[in-house]
Amino acid sequence: QVRLVESGGGLVQAGGALRLSCAASTRTVRNYSMGWFRQAPGKEREFVAAVSWNGARTAYADSVKGRFTISREYASNTVYLQLSDLKPEDTAVYYCAASTAVLVSTVKKQYDYWGQGTQVTVSS
Repeated sequence: QVRLVESGGGLVQAGGALRLSCAASTRTVRNYSMGWFRQAPGKEREFVAAVSWNGARTAYADSVKGRFTISREYASNTVYLQLSDLKPEDTAVYYCAASTAVLVSTVKKQYDYWGQGTQVTVSS
C-alpha cells in the first residue's frame, strides 16, 4: 500500500507562487509515474501535471503550461509541483497521485493511489 501526503497549499495573491509537496510512504513509488490533479468546487477533478517514473518525461495541462513545473526527488520519495504566476482560476484542492503505468498518464483512472489533497486559494 502506498500512502501519499500533500502539503504546501495556502492562500496567495494573484501573480504569486507556491510549492506543493507530495511525500510517499514507500520508495516503491520510484518505479511509478506521478501526477497532480485538482478539483475546484462544483467541478470535475482535472489533470494538472505528471512525470514519468524516471523523470525523463513530463506532461502538463494547457492551462498551466509555462506556469507550473513538476519534479521529483528520489532520495526522499517526494514529488513537487511549483506553481507560479497564480491566477484565481487556479483555486482548487490539489491532489497527488501515483500510477503503476510506466508512461506518463493524464487520465485519472490510470492512477492507483491518491493523497487527501491540499487547498490552494488564489485571491484577485
